[in-house]
Amino acid sequence: MRGLILGGGRLSHNVCRARTVRDRTRPAVEAPLAFCDTRRVYSEAVLDHFQHPRNAGDLAAASAVVAVNNPVCGDVLRLAVRVEDGRILEARFQTRGCVTSIASSSLLTEMLLGKTLAEARAITAAEIAAELGGLPPATYHGSQLAAEALALLLARLK
Repeated sequence: MRGLILGGGRLSHNVCRARTVRDRTRPAVEAPLAFCDTRRVYSEAVLDHFQHPRNAGDLAAASAVVAVNNPVCGDVLRLAVRVEDGRILEARFQTRGCVTSIASSSLLTEMLLGKTLAEARAITAAEIAAELGGLPPATYHGSQLAAEALALLLARLK
């Protein structure tokens, strides 16, 4: 099956470069942008959190729940936590979005567990991105979405 190109998961079109695919019976063509090696675009930490998200799902006994979205790309994050004695004991998320939004949400819930509200306030988008091995500018919005959800959540917990 010459010239067949299979795409993988949902990838941001502006991070993958098109590849030239040569079918010996036809002239060279540009491959769809889904033809992309995700290991060259995303760090191992990003791929791990995307493929094996931690703390995904609903939290029935939540102390606070918030939902934020990115109107530009359409990503949506719902973040819930359970707080007792000033410490975050549980955190769950539900995200519909790109690879880095899901990975950032997953990492954020891990970062929150056991922290006081004051310690949680110190978490930034830059810190989330750094913990994920760095995010290119085109995908940095995932960590910004997580940080925005956290700020809104902490405001509700005051």
